[in-house]
This record gives sequence, structure tokens and C-alpha cells, in this order.
Amino acid sequence: METGTSLFLIAVGAILYFAVNASISGISIATVGVILMVIGVIGLVISLFFLASWRGRRGTTVVDERPVARRDYY
Repeated sequence: METGTSLFLIAVGAILYFAVNASISGISIATVGVILMVIGVIGLVISLFFLASWRGRRGTTVVDERPVARRDYY
């Protein structure tokens, strides 16, 4: 899950939890909203963790230093 998807799930869950007053028999819309917000937060934490680990790898450069042998040509 990427950052945008996680934010979308958090937003939809918040709308269902805080703004919707409708009721459906057998299902609680507020509970579905809480579940979507929790899944969105978990996905956001995981995606930020992977993003931070990729940023650390991109900035490193491996330099192999070897002595240079001089040759004199006459």
C-alpha cells in the first residue's frame, strides 16, 4: 500500500465514522470507519518505513580505492 492509498483509507474511514448517520441492519458503519482508519494508519506506517529505508540506500556510493602503478615509457 502506498502513501496515497493509506491517506485515502484514513479519509474514507473518518468520513464513515464521524459524518455518516445512516444505519444498515447487521452492520455498523462507525465500526467499518474505524477499521478503515486503522488499516490506513498501519499502511501509512509501513509505507513510511519502506520509504525511509530506500532513501538511506540511495545516497550511498561505494568507492574502491586501489593504488595506481606508474609506468614510465621512454
